[in-house]
Amino acid sequence: MAYQDLCKKIIAGVGGKDNVISVVHCTTRLRFKLKDEKKANDEEVKNIDGVISVVKAGGQYQVVIGNNVADVYDELIKIGGFSGGGEVPDDYEDTSNMSLLDRFIDLISSIFTPALGPLCAAGMLKGFAAMFASLGWIAKTSGTYQILYAIGDSFFYFLPIVLALSASKKFHLDKYIGLTIAAVMCYPSIVAMANSHHVLFTLFKGTFLQSEIHATFLGIPVVAASYTSSVIPIILAVWFAGHVQKWMKKIIPETVKLFLVPFFTLLIAVPVSLIVIGPVATWLGDIIGFACKAVYGFSPILAGLLLAGFWQVFVMFGLHWGIVAVAMANLAALGYMPILPLSYTVCFAQIGVVLAIIFQTKDQKLRSVAIPAFVSGIFGVTEPAIYGVTLPRKKPFILSCIAGAVTGGIIGAFHGLGYMMGGMGIFVYPSMINPKAGIGMGFWGTIIASVVGFILGFLLQVLFGKNAVDGPEVAAAVEAPAPVVDEVYDHDETQGAQPEKQNVCYNPATTLASPIKGNAVPLASIKDEVFASGAMGKGVAVEPSDNVIAAPDDAEVLMTFPTGHAIGLRTKDGAEVLIHIGMDTVELQGKGFETLVNKGDHVTKGQQLIKFDLDEIKNAGYDTTIPMVITNSKNYHEIKAVKEGQVNAGDELLSLK
Repeated sequence: MAYQDLCKKIIAGVGGKDNVISVVHCTTRLRFKLKDEKKANDEEVKNIDGVISVVKAGGQYQVVIGNNVADVYDELIKIGGFSGGGEVPDDYEDTSNMSLLDRFIDLISSIFTPALGPLCAAGMLKGFAAMFASLGWIAKTSGTYQILYAIGDSFFYFLPIVLALSASKKFHLDKYIGLTIAAVMCYPSIVAMANSHHVLFTLFKGTFLQSEIHATFLGIPVVAASYTSSVIPIILAVWFAGHVQKWMKKIIPETVKLFLVPFFTLLIAVPVSLIVIGPVATWLGDIIGFACKAVYGFSPILAGLLLAGFWQVFVMFGLHWGIVAVAMANLAALGYMPILPLSYTVCFAQIGVVLAIIFQTKDQKLRSVAIPAFVSGIFGVTEPAIYGVTLPRKKPFILSCIAGAVTGGIIGAFHGLGYMMGGMGIFVYPSMINPKAGIGMGFWGTIIASVVGFILGFLLQVLFGKNAVDGPEVAAAVEAPAPVVDEVYDHDETQGAQPEKQNVCYNPATTLASPIKGNAVPLASIKDEVFASGAMGKGVAVEPSDNVIAAPDDAEVLMTFPTGHAIGLRTKDGAEVLIHIGMDTVELQGKGFETLVNKGDHVTKGQQLIKFDLDEIKNAGYDTTIPMVITNSKNYHEIKAVKEGQVNAGDELLSLK
């Protein structure tokens, strides 16, 4: 297949040579890093003959090519004059130019991004329920309030379970293991342990890390803590479990991996999470709480500037619960809270920035996330705004922290004190009223801080944050016409861009054998749309009754996959063949697959290529149908199956003419 014309069209579609920072390839995709993704024309690239699809993820513009991606990549490097980065793993993310802070932000954002929609919805429902109750429209004892509030609050209460799903994907942990770890953290008896009256002994007695021990695990003290609504403990726990699972896969025999890998992963990861990871996160929160109290005693204004300035960072880590604990202790002992109220109006600084972004952005998807985030922020639920809008763009998040610091300083200057635990956002004002003395300066200081924070956040974003919203060149990209193709085509001034004429060179006729014993079915009948539509090429599929893939003809191995779920071949007659074991089995991360050959090997017809555990794939819930497609189908006039129904490995199955 001639790839020159294909590569020229791809370069034009991604915005031209000058828009490309770098390009690498994995087993099926060209992975571009672009200066401005807005200059790429997604529909134009998708419609290029030879392109299967376009995916934008991990800061990359990914053009899905298929089995022949390596050859396309080589031609692309020549035509574009790019410095080749070569082949990379399928889950590759380019972090070469990212600072440690950037990588951390990318990590947190990528874990929260999949949950943004429900996060926004839950925040809005929780806020509306609180508002309706405050206005007297519904009673807090009514079923209506309880159900509405439960819909909103349950998402945040069980946040560790939600985050476990995306964190497991990020850290390559079996998602059901991740969910189990999170479920343990939210398990009623684990949550209740912290409130138990049965105290075995006290750790670090007399220090700010003093912890009552209510239970032990194999004699090791377990520091009780509440992990509901927390963030950092579950992320660290899943990260640790991912490493444990990796170690277990290396040392446990293949025949018993299905149940022993999760068994030992849970047996090790859960106790370590409860004994080490959770308590460390809790103590970090306690340290912050005590430090803030000390600073407040020195200067309320300085305490307000520091606490409110870093409050959103504390929320990201779940460390704000240490401050909440200190505030509740103060409320019980003193009748008021001097520390927590300093953070009450940070949400208004955040939504001021978000409102400015709503006006600035030309990205409809961003606007659709920012508007509900703005609404939920009014009611004090800022997670959607942080994780979905400002944090991924860094500068707006920093600007919101600066404006937030000012609000804390104002409340500190007015010596604002909280007299009850209540709502957030617009519902904090009643908690600033002294039940005995009535409305004082602290109440009015909170009102002033809300207004100043909102206006300052908006102005800072308008003045200093515009370039961080859609990128510095977004305006020009939106207004500019579609990129011209002079740089990749021979251009005729009167006729416009004329693609180079491609002469198809047909391969000689040949036949291919079935790669496995089973039931041969038409390719169009399988469930996967990409294969069934013929987008990857014409061919046939086999529902296997055996567990070994054999070579359908004498061939060269073009591509092996790290996960072992597929293989690419070029036969002696030039047919390029992709054999894919099951649907979506790449998610198994190689579990149950063993590749017997390497890229570049020459194999003979009938030679074993891949062994796989058919029962394990079925038990994991994946379709086991095996498509065999000819990825260079254009080099043939006709491709058809010569047999349907039961076939044996080696039986003639596919005719190529």
